[in-house]
Amino acid sequence: MMQPTEFPFTLPHGYLDAEGNLHREGVMRLSTAYDEIAPLRDPRVQANPGYLVLILLARVITQLGTLQQLNPKMMEGLFSADLVYLQDLYQRINQNGHSRLAVMCPHCQGEFEVEPVPVGE
Repeated sequence: MMQPTEFPFTLPHGYLDAEGNLHREGVMRLSTAYDEIAPLRDPRVQANPGYLVLILLARVITQLGTLQQLNPKMMEGLFSADLVYLQDLYQRINQNGHSRLAVMCPHCQGEFEVEPVPVGE
């Protein structure tokens, strides 16, 4: 079985673009080593290390609603709850390789995978 490299998500609130369109459905890909290293050279990150997450998310989110190209400036416009959600998703898929957990039924001993539900959903 191939390991998935892209993960769909739905933002709790959604990104509101300049035209007033709300974008909630998106796709995040697994990060590469370069995704994590490249932003460290960015002057915005050197001036404010907190900016790293915005650059990183802009690199790994491949789609958000009808938007195909994201940039750090757009990430600045996310609602705080959406930023926290995306940071959590990033951690889960990049630390575990996916956001699903392997579990066993205590009654029948059948094995299957479940998708954990983030707090607040």
